Amino acid sequence: MTAQDFILKSYNTNIEKGSVKWSSPSNIALVKYWGKKEHQIPENPSISFTLSNCKTITELTYTKKEGDDFSFDVYFEGEKNEAFKPKIQTFFERIEQYMPFLRDYHFKIDTENTFPHSSGIASSASGMSALALCLMSVEEELGGDYSNDYFNKKASFLARLGSGSACRSIEGELVVWGANESTESSDLFGIPFDGQVHENFKNYQDTILLVDKGEKQVSSTVGHKLMYGHPFAQQRFSQAHDNLAKLKTVLTSGDLETFVKIVESEALTLHAMMMTSMPYFILMKPNTLDIINRIWKYREEHKSNVCFTLDAGANVHLLYPESEQTAIHEFIETDLAKYCQNEHFIHDFAGKGSQLIKN
Repeated sequence: MTAQDFILKSYNTNIEKGSVKWSSPSNIALVKYWGKKEHQIPENPSISFTLSNCKTITELTYTKKEGDDFSFDVYFEGEKNEAFKPKIQTFFERIEQYMPFLRDYHFKIDTENTFPHSSGIASSASGMSALALCLMSVEEELGGDYSNDYFNKKASFLARLGSGSACRSIEGELVVWGANESTESSDLFGIPFDGQVHENFKNYQDTILLVDKGEKQVSSTVGHKLMYGHPFAQQRFSQAHDNLAKLKTVLTSGDLETFVKIVESEALTLHAMMMTSMPYFILMKPNTLDIINRIWKYREEHKSNVCFTLDAGANVHLLYPESEQTAIHEFIETDLAKYCQNEHFIHDFAGKGSQLIKN
């Protein structure tokens, strides 16, 4: 499919008002997307686990209006929020050619998260995907009659134009984004992983260890720009392609040992790219490093398959098979919680993706 396939040609302008509501999860990348081209096209492919408990719930109310300007209000967890408006304005400008009805309605966007905002749990991914899904439901109510496949692909395509990683939050449990020789994936939208998934990776667990709940030191937008002219950028993009191909084999075979190596290497490479950019940043905190070392020690002593991954921040995602859940929960309570801010962590697991909520 091409971008042209997502242009809305006609719609019913007689509908005066309506309301739709979606929940959409965050996701955690196993192979990291870092660096983008024009129009939110990724420099390298990525694959992620869609989460279940960490999600955004968005209700979109629309009312027919006069005039040609974009018109919308944003409410975050019950309070009017002006800080989100510039990003949504940019999003509307990017997607208008695919959803020309945006100027015909005033939108009230009511949104809330089940996790701390701006704490490194990819709130932009869940937030922009939830909004994209709501807009797709509005499009359907205005006369669209789509298959689930088309609906999800266009929702993912739109979400990408708001936040790159948001395109991986529409479906689950594993989603690939970015063209790669080993898959049928696309730069334009995320697709469910097309390989067989071994039982070892079913219902995979992710506990987010909240080392720092504050605002991220470097926004994702700024972080991606660090890859322009980065001395190691091309090698990194090539590495991501190789790791995705390897991980596809791993997910099919059930090879947990190689899974651990690839996932941890990807996390450390992401941070290495930031530490070697100009300007350079260290986003890990001392407690992040303490947690990593405790994980390595525990894994060696207990012959465990637990591993970590990181987004562009200090928090640690602890990944482990469901079969180890009881032991790892005890490990977290007795050994890792003390390194978290206020001993706060969130238990989550690989989920099925977004859900329409009936009003």
